[in-house]
Amino acid sequence: MKKILFYTLLLLCSAILMQGCTKANNYPGGVLASVIAVADIRTIYKGADVTLDTKNMFGAHQMTGIVISDAAGGNMPTGLLVVQNNRRAKLRGISIPLGAAASSYAPGDSVLIDITGGVLKRVNGTLQITGIQPAAVTKVSSNNTIASQKVATNTLRASLDNYESTLVTISKAGFDPLPTSTDTYAGDKVISDGYGKVTLHTEASAAFAGKNLPLSANFAAIVFGADSSSSTVIPQLRMRTIDDAFILATDIAPMVISGFLNDPAGTDANYEYIQLLATRDIDFSTENFTLVTTNNAGASTPSGYPVNGWAMGDLRTYKIELKSGKVTKGTYFYVGGTGKKIDGSASTDISSSNWIGAFNYSTANSPNFNSDPSSAFGTKTSNLLANSGNAAGVAVFTGTNITAASKPVDVIFYGTGGNLYDASANVGYRITNNDFYDVKNPVTQADQPFNRQGTNTAACTLPVSGSFAQLGGEYNPAIGRWTLSRSTTNLPLSNSSVITDIEGDKATKLK
Repeated sequence: MKKILFYTLLLLCSAILMQGCTKANNYPGGVLASVIAVADIRTIYKGADVTLDTKNMFGAHQMTGIVISDAAGGNMPTGLLVVQNNRRAKLRGISIPLGAAASSYAPGDSVLIDITGGVLKRVNGTLQITGIQPAAVTKVSSNNTIASQKVATNTLRASLDNYESTLVTISKAGFDPLPTSTDTYAGDKVISDGYGKVTLHTEASAAFAGKNLPLSANFAAIVFGADSSSSTVIPQLRMRTIDDAFILATDIAPMVISGFLNDPAGTDANYEYIQLLATRDIDFSTENFTLVTTNNAGASTPSGYPVNGWAMGDLRTYKIELKSGKVTKGTYFYVGGTGKKIDGSASTDISSSNWIGAFNYSTANSPNFNSDPSSAFGTKTSNLLANSGNAAGVAVFTGTNITAASKPVDVIFYGTGGNLYDASANVGYRITNNDFYDVKNPVTQADQPFNRQGTNTAACTLPVSGSFAQLGGEYNPAIGRWTLSRSTTNLPLSNSSVITDIEGDKATKLK
């Protein structure tokens, strides 16, 4: 009897378990979504045409998106509707040939599209969903905000599939070669932002085709691919209207920061220095400038956010006035401690180089600090520039009266940590337009005058101990633009290193 009861219970448990397994295997996990993200649509394409159905679209049959194309400007591929959406934290776009119906949609329209039966294929190098009838598109609303991504040309080229058929902004770009006063947008023109090159295409029939080319601008444009046989630089970008070009003022820096030594061998005290490159002849006795360093290590005082910007003083910022000496265009000069050695106390003497500002920052406060504290700031320190941890930086200013409102002519930061910008109080370290920073947001054109504000998040990498941080790059003083952006190269130094090692072929140059 006990055995019968045992087997009966065993069979009952098995049935329950089997029933549970059957339910688990058939459980749908909720209702399948009818709408698929554009990011997921793009992953379906594997190099060959594919017809979209609910199976390969995971049960979906529709997509939504914001229209970014503008047929009215006359510069879109004929009959092409371009939409983008941001789902699953990925902003992606796709192009859909609709024929004449494409012109009935305006930028900012929100649309719902039934894409079942459409064929995903590459046409002229751009991924498209072909075979969609105009009746499959429904406009949901108008005047929606259109997102644009700021992207460097090298990133765009390396990750083209992520940006194709989306609206991007290429900031601080210029034409290569430089345009003449009669050059216009019409045709294929190469633009460069200092990181790489792409083609800006303008149809001859576009409303702005006859407009003259600017020297420098932020260009908003839709990204398209191009045939591999094309002679143009891939990818191809198309502005929609002339308003997609935000022309930048020509701001020419009289000097640029080209490198620095923040961690020499042995003691840092009095042996750190900054290398600069003159972009024109300067007589500092008649035209004064100021170099300011900032060290935001946790122990640097005053603590908190820089309410006085570059004029914070104490251990946060140190001021060196440049009021004597001369430099000629295209030559390097130096500012830093009076040690004047290439890599610390036991290394090669480089005092014969052009030192415009030299001061023993380890034993004395900033020059004139005691006699005129209102115009000088910075107390003696063994570290003019930080070696690790929080951000450090260098800025150069016109004149010697530096306040919280002063805007530098050039500025760089390395590292990103520390109290650098307070959005609530709108205080921080001011920047200028250069290869790293923009005083206006390139996408929205909103003011962003501080480091770490808006898109101003770039920084050089922390240099390796015992290395000169060579920034390189190429600056064109005729147009005030970096034709090749700066980046940190760690140049190892030794006691026997000489000045030509840090002024060689890979040093910052003028174009």
